[in-house]
Amino acid sequence: MELKNWILLYCLGAIWGSAFMFIKVSAVDFGPILLVTLRLLLAGILFAPFLVQKKYLAHFKSHLPGILILAVFNNALPFTMFSYASLGATSNMLGILNGTTAFMTMVVAYFWLKEGISLKQVAGLALGFCGILVLVNPANGSITSASAMFALTGALCYSFCAAYIQKYQLSANKFVLIGWAMLFGGVMMIPLALFNLPDHMPSSDSFLALLWLGVVSTGLAYLGYVRLIERIGAVRSSTVTYLLPVFSILWGSIFLQESITWIIFSGFMFVMIGMYFANSKKT
Repeated sequence: MELKNWILLYCLGAIWGSAFMFIKVSAVDFGPILLVTLRLLLAGILFAPFLVQKKYLAHFKSHLPGILILAVFNNALPFTMFSYASLGATSNMLGILNGTTAFMTMVVAYFWLKEGISLKQVAGLALGFCGILVLVNPANGSITSASAMFALTGALCYSFCAAYIQKYQLSANKFVLIGWAMLFGGVMMIPLALFNLPDHMPSSDSFLALLWLGVVSTGLAYLGYVRLIERIGAVRSSTVTYLLPVFSILWGSIFLQESITWIIFSGFMFVMIGMYFANSKKT
């Protein structure tokens, strides 16, 4: 894989890994459903001034089916699934289940895209997942069966959308596709958010965290993710989910003074080696 793609992959991991920290700050005040809604609307509004320009608006009608599919299955549904999953699960268990996205994407790509998967890639995905288990330690977590199903449904949605983009939307205008999908996803969430309004005004820190989540983590980062799918395919791109707990722990160490033990370091190594094999050329 080319260096520029490795750099983009790790940048996405760093951005999305930081999201756990900002969600922890803002979800207390906004609540999970309203936070998801505002994230999507904020990301969509960021794109809106450009989307209404003639050169982009001309693509709207032809892109509408893809926009609606991504609005539901990449935004509204998985965001809601993980929000409800968080109510009955510890964050480390959610990290593990989110890590199944790469495995699911491999299966979807194999059967739907007829994409060959090498033994080296399978081994890499397995090794990376073992790294996640070491990092987040499921022995220290808990999850209800309902929350597990919610989280796995959300992960499957992400896998489906990665394969869908690779199969049907590689030639689409990504700016139009992602921008409108974010905005429509947020609009779809409004009715649910109206029944989950906070009983107090969120703090300024919560609003700043929301700004990062909406503009950077949701809007700009997903444009980068779609570009990565375009370059290296759905399966390799999905390995970014292995980096999320890695960067979550790193940011926690830097900004929250959380310690990194030798066990955590060994988990890092498993993830790094696994990602190398998973993203290597098929042999």
